[in-house]
Amino acid sequence: MSIERIFTKPPSAQGQQEHEQVLVIAGAGIEGDRYYARHDEPGQNITLVEAEEIEAFLLAHERPYDLSITHRNLVTRGVRLNDLVGREFQVGDVRLRGVELCEPCAGLGGMLASPALSVAAAVKHFVHRAGLRADVLSSGTIARGAKVG
Repeated sequence: MSIERIFTKPPSAQGQQEHEQVLVIAGAGIEGDRYYARHDEPGQNITLVEAEEIEAFLLAHERPYDLSITHRNLVTRGVRLNDLVGREFQVGDVRLRGVELCEPCAGLGGMLASPALSVAAAVKHFVHRAGLRADVLSSGTIARGAKVG
């Protein structure tokens, strides 16, 4: 039960950036991420997704291995994120609160669609499996390999 990969997308960047570790600020999220200090939606501080769900999608649709495809910040392994909705939990030394499932939208569907896979089918695949939105309750550093619990 750990963090396998860490991604951010700076406000001015086109693509995502991968990190070995990131600074996380209570009530604001990951420093430098496009959603840092924004409060437009609940749980906007940080997003998590299960590596196993991404891998299932990639295998089912014969896609190259890429754990960044959902554009979530933290990719976990061995953690059932749906069970963390409404609960406080730790990622390394940082405390988070699971706010709600990060359900797929047409934007994600559009990024994942292909000639063989419609936007609707991509969205349907990730319903209840696209991750978790969370609030950051304490500041600290989250590093690759950090334990989740």
